[in-house]
Amino acid sequence: MLRSVRIAAAALALASVANAEEFTWAETTDPQTMDPHAVNSAPVLGFLNNVYEGLVRRGKDMTIEPALATAWEPIGAGEGWRFTLREGVTFHDGSTFDAQDVLFSYERASDEGSDTRSWFAPVSEVRVVDDYTVDILTSAPNPIFPDSIANWMILDSGWAEANNAVRPDKDNGNYATLNTNGTGAFKVVAREPGLRTVLEPFDGWWDEATHNVTRAELTPIQNPATAVAALLSGDVDFINPVPIQDTARLASNEKVKVIQGIEARVIMLGFPHEAEALKYSGETSDANPFADVRVRQAVAHAVNVPAILQTIMRGNAEEVSQLVSPAMRGYSAAMAERPAYDPEKARALLAEAGYADGFSLGLKCPNDRYLNDEAVCQAVTGMLAQVGIKATLDAMPVQNYWPELRADNYDMYLLGWSPGTFDAEHPIRFLASTPNEEKKLGSWNFGGFSNARIDELLPMIQSEIDDSKRQAMLDESTKILQDEVAYVPLYVQPLVWGTQANIDLTQRPDNFFILRWVTVN
Repeated sequence: MLRSVRIAAAALALASVANAEEFTWAETTDPQTMDPHAVNSAPVLGFLNNVYEGLVRRGKDMTIEPALATAWEPIGAGEGWRFTLREGVTFHDGSTFDAQDVLFSYERASDEGSDTRSWFAPVSEVRVVDDYTVDILTSAPNPIFPDSIANWMILDSGWAEANNAVRPDKDNGNYATLNTNGTGAFKVVAREPGLRTVLEPFDGWWDEATHNVTRAELTPIQNPATAVAALLSGDVDFINPVPIQDTARLASNEKVKVIQGIEARVIMLGFPHEAEALKYSGETSDANPFADVRVRQAVAHAVNVPAILQTIMRGNAEEVSQLVSPAMRGYSAAMAERPAYDPEKARALLAEAGYADGFSLGLKCPNDRYLNDEAVCQAVTGMLAQVGIKATLDAMPVQNYWPELRADNYDMYLLGWSPGTFDAEHPIRFLASTPNEEKKLGSWNFGGFSNARIDELLPMIQSEIDDSKRQAMLDESTKILQDEVAYVPLYVQPLVWGTQANIDLTQRPDNFFILRWVTVN
């Protein structure tokens, strides 16, 4: 069957010849890189889960299952984990997978230039026992370690060495930025950043294929209306996300399907905790108002989350009080209540902190990363203004956004976080631990929040095997983060996907689109 693919976004025009088993999809964000160790973000890891594999993977129900490892077991009294590797696996270029590739990928993914190095904070050493056995030793018992490496992907050491890609380079890029060589169900056959990425099934894949896709093409479409039009015209088979305002209209159209769920991702506001002064206040004061917890509390009371959910999210999201949703392991039921919308209390807190007349700041926000992200930031800007905090919004594409945050070019920012382990320990490690390059902690703690007790609790949480004792420590951590207003959690992002009526696929709560589960009927 011949079918033209026409995408009228950003002056982009593509044409493709397809048959019944070809599949096209559109997302708002193009993967920033093809290097699985360079950028720790959902658009990158979600896409590359179709190309690369790890020792373990998540199934349709999010449980951990074997991938490049067929089995794993604890070593001694919590000394680490022994992984038995799958034999007979080949990379897309025909090279054989073995233990040396695991060791190499550990060294690469934990390198100081890697955005995934925090995953390996508990690891003290990786030992090759033989060609198909690897011991991963941890500095303390770590019962959730196998869950924590579900998105750690294995590269072929020989391929990386031959192409000068031994270490990731998220800033300047290298051969692995544009090229891939995984063991996964699909291989990349064409990559044009910002335009299209084409995949084909890997005939040498070790697992049994359940899909019927012969060719797949990803096209980024930033304009929501253009994406919806492409779905309705049949130009694409799948779009992610469906704009909230178009959900009902698409759901009533028999030619398409709307798949809805709640994502694991918490959307929150972040602060420049360690900054000496605001960068975009436009005022002569060199103070940082957010260094005072009362100002952070004021922000929490100034933002009307129920109104955001009702007007912008059309009732499709759930408010949240902490850095994980209630569906995550370790969620603190005792801390379920979030700050009430109370502008009078916000103004009183500001006055108490010495800002009765308010102050000005710059709010950074992406405009193509999270569902309705810019609209949410516009609403927050208006709500802050009502209590005297005058925020100037600077919204930008996500490819420009992360460098701005890493360069501390903000006074407040919007962030979404989905815990890769589906456990409350994850955001503590990445978002709330005092940033420490040597210990591989706090790699996404842009504002430099620091609390000695949080730092003390984290390794205890990671090593505790008694669920009740572990939960008590997570409850204590949650209370500290709430009392200190380390962040202002807003809501759990909804998942809204749209497909052609003849497409069957699986929607996972981490918002990863897994191509091997697609069937074109």
